[in-house]
Amino acid sequence: MMRRVLFVLCLLLALAAPAGAQQDAADRAAIRDVIERQLDAFKRDDAESAFGFASPMIRGMFGTADVFMEMVRQGYQPVYRPRSVEFGDIIDFQGQPAQKVHLIAPDGRPVMALYVMTRLADGSWRIDGCYLQAPERHQV
Repeated sequence: MMRRVLFVLCLLLALAAPAGAQQDAADRAAIRDVIERQLDAFKRDDAESAFGFASPMIRGMFGTADVFMEMVRQGYQPVYRPRSVEFGDIIDFQGQPAQKVHLIAPDGRPVMALYVMTRLADGSWRIDGCYLQAPERHQV
């Protein structure tokens, strides 16, 4: 009886773990690939490709690739034209995995981007948000 209770308790704890807490190597690589491919699309000014890496929620918010790209050009210069890109840890952010990416903005400022990710029903990853902040120190 005690074994069954412990098993159920362990199962419940495992199911209650934050979504971003445990990413395997394949997930980490896939998340990084999506972000790198979107950054590459920005570099080429390929709005359609860049927009394709956004989650359905983000795509719904902006409606078209052109509107999305203009928002990135205006408000996300460190992401649109980074001088350098360094990937950090994947952390849990409000129950979703979030990739830390250290960027050097076009003006030379260090910026930390937090890419919140979501997994689609087909198993692929998409970017569900990006938050920028000046890091206290530039460290990967």
